[in-house]
Amino acid sequence: MTRLFSIDQNRLVETRRKPLDFEATIEGWVVDDLSLIGVDGVIIGQQVETDHGKRIDILALDQDGNLIIVELKRDRSPRDIVAQILDYASWVCRLTTNEVHELAQAKIGRSLSEVYRNKFDKSLPETLNATHQMIVVASEVDEATKRIIEYLSEEHSVGINASFFNVFEQDGKEWLTTEALLEQAEVTDRATRKTRGPWTGYYYVTGGTEEMRPWEDMRQHGFITASGGKWYTDGLSRLSGGDEIFYYQVNNGYLGYGVVKSERQPASEFTLKDGRKLTTVLPKPYLIDNPGDPDRRAYAVGIDWKNTFDRTEAKTFQGIFANQNTACKLYSQETVDFLIDAFGVIK
Repeated sequence: MTRLFSIDQNRLVETRRKPLDFEATIEGWVVDDLSLIGVDGVIIGQQVETDHGKRIDILALDQDGNLIIVELKRDRSPRDIVAQILDYASWVCRLTTNEVHELAQAKIGRSLSEVYRNKFDKSLPETLNATHQMIVVASEVDEATKRIIEYLSEEHSVGINASFFNVFEQDGKEWLTTEALLEQAEVTDRATRKTRGPWTGYYYVTGGTEEMRPWEDMRQHGFITASGGKWYTDGLSRLSGGDEIFYYQVNNGYLGYGVVKSERQPASEFTLKDGRKLTTVLPKPYLIDNPGDPDRRAYAVGIDWKNTFDRTEAKTFQGIFANQNTACKLYSQETVDFLIDAFGVIK
């Protein structure tokens, strides 16, 4: 269970945990920012009515065109909410591509293609809802329910997870923390494995835009980095020594091919080839902000760049794979074939 402490004269003072009793507010926050529950997607609708006469709290679409059901626990028992979201999934799984388009148009009053392009800056996949995900949002669930969710996801590759919103209060102020029962990227990976080709053996990595993380810094000094929250920084933990990666710059294209040299560590501890600390050489906000916060501070992974290009020579094509995960496995064979040729990778 998550605990939150304030520090008063070098002493820890535990804050009081409050019940999750304002679901409408939580629902609004999730609608505004799906990354709170580890999702990169667009909202199709709220209170979406099923053929069973029930209403799904939030229905979203991820970058691959798959549907995501988000349901708040409200006053239902933990086991009831799991049964409810599985019931919703039995309806969602039957939605055709055309029905998804019609549903989005009816709920948001805009074409899904337009909403998707505005979010991801590329065309909507032709086929939608090849698979789906389910996320229960709650303050907590009992151990039996956790075991059920873990069993469905880990043993049967069902795309189900739980996201916990914990509210704390002290001296009239409130704080919110979020955490997931399972790593959402791994849940998605297991659930979508049967609908796609095998892993190509390469990883996709991004650091965002040039303004967020200058490419020349990483290119020159041999690293990639992430900061700003666990959803971003935890992605770097998927990389191990020897992994081959392609680096993608948002709104530009692929800029580098390299091999992981050292695994994730705080940027403040990252040492360059000449023995100097990274943050000493590059004392920039994206590397040095929030040093005392283990969730929001910057982390770095060492990369032995094998081939790179100036950002004005980015490699891309219409429909190339890209998303907002900091690091993930590359399954798009079309993208990998293009990158292998563009970067001169010897297989």
